[in-house]
Amino acid sequence: MDAAGTLALLMSPTGRVDPYPAYERMRAFGHVVPAGPGLFVVTGYAEADELLRDSRFQVLDGELRDQVLPQWRESPALSSIARSMLRTNPPDHSRMRRLAAGAFTPRRIAGMRDVVAAQADELITAMAAAGRDGAPVDFMAEFAYPLPVAVICELLGVPAADRPLFRRWAADLTGVLEPEITPAELAVADAGATELRDYFTELVAARRRAPADDLTTALVQAHDAGDRLSGEELLANLVVLLVAGFETTTNLLGNGLAVLLAHRREADVLRRHPEHAPAYVDELLRFDSPVQLTTRTSTASVRLGGVEVPAGSWTLVLLGAANRDPRRYPEPARFDPWRAQLGPLSFGAGPHYCLGAGLARLEAQVAFPAVLRRLPELAPAGTPRHRTRLTLRGYDTLPVTVA
Repeated sequence: MDAAGTLALLMSPTGRVDPYPAYERMRAFGHVVPAGPGLFVVTGYAEADELLRDSRFQVLDGELRDQVLPQWRESPALSSIARSMLRTNPPDHSRMRRLAAGAFTPRRIAGMRDVVAAQADELITAMAAAGRDGAPVDFMAEFAYPLPVAVICELLGVPAADRPLFRRWAADLTGVLEPEITPAELAVADAGATELRDYFTELVAARRRAPADDLTTALVQAHDAGDRLSGEELLANLVVLLVAGFETTTNLLGNGLAVLLAHRREADVLRRHPEHAPAYVDELLRFDSPVQLTTRTSTASVRLGGVEVPAGSWTLVLLGAANRDPRRYPEPARFDPWRAQLGPLSFGAGPHYCLGAGLARLEAQVAFPAVLRRLPELAPAGTPRHRTRLTLRGYDTLPVTVA
């Protein structure tokens, strides 16, 4: 099987559920692999890190976006992503990112620890009650989704009563982040994006009438103050901040718990020593990343990993493969929270490094020790169901017993 065939395997339903065998097959061709006309696949850690920090590799924007996705303005899902900081390059990206960055400073994030801990304890109590007679509990529905959605909604000022709405809308919208999407899948994504934009249109109007101490108010005021944020950018970034604010963390919590349940000895150490949580979380991010890939286009001819990448090339950066590069991580398929020099690329690198990475880490660092301590009999129950997504890797359901 050549590189193109290996890429097709990765994009298949089987490859999406378990991409790691396809990553290893692709790595056998090199760390920067030509996989089709104008297409290169990056599997190496050093090469991925270098590419993501190199300004000659950019997200799909401007005239190139018009050529590749001429329908993007007519698609609510594509336009929501395209007009946000997620899919823009400097200087627009830098301008939009600065406006939201104040909510994600290390000091602000550290100040949320008590809020996260209280919410986690409340959810654990509910899980314990639901599973007291040995009945299976879906960890995704009862903990992995409601914890991060509560935290990001607190930042954005979204009322608690509205939070259950977002799981389906976000799941539908994020289909556009996949490397391939069918017209039917795009229609589903457009419906989710429309619901989200309608919701935030109403919330923006409410914050204009009654400002609050939240990120939505801050972005509304930035828009109303002049030319720092257009109306389309305002709505697009609110949608992306909400979706990115919990989708990645939900997957981190689900993927991470599955790994811990499969590694009882390491889980017992974390239960007894919660101070080791930062190292555990970084290794969980590396071992089964909630974000598996990203893409860039080259604006100039660049030599990367000994391979010439011509201008105008499309690069598929396999973060999940880079996180298992044996040159960086000896025995990469082994879960080892005591690794030195972790630095996983799960949140990217360079200008588009995930704005909420610190918050996601905090939530996981609080959640895993709390779950293990309060539910010492936690065990898998039944067969979990993986999402057939590659970019955002996670579970639809993760049934567990708590007693």
